Amino acid sequence: QVQLVESGGGLVQAGGSLRLSCATSGRTSSNYAMAWFRQAPGKLREFVAGIARITGSTYYSDSVKGRFTISRDNAKNTVYLQMNSLKPEDTAVYYCAADPLRIGSRQAAGYDYWGQGTQVTVSS
Repeated sequence: QVQLVESGGGLVQAGGSLRLSCATSGRTSSNYAMAWFRQAPGKLREFVAGIARITGSTYYSDSVKGRFTISRDNAKNTVYLQMNSLKPEDTAVYYCAADPLRIGSRQAAGYDYWGQGTQVTVSS
């Protein structure tokens, strides 16, 4: 069992930056495939960024590639999402997800554990 706790959301102007954190309890985060998803009102939850179990290789959705960076600090059991050049369309609740078995996935169904979410609002 692992618990995920997100933090770092807030209100920012377009073009600004935020860094989200996802603290994991239990086993170290390097033993899990980790990812960030987001869900805007009235929309489906969508994949944002992922970091593979063990290898730590990263992958992104086309909509955030070049602007967002996912990283992992194994000593702190924390995964981060650095978000730069934010746009109003990035406004959503951001969720951290983890899975102990898969290498990684862009599908929400590929993750067994989820955080409670943190709101990110980008004003124009």
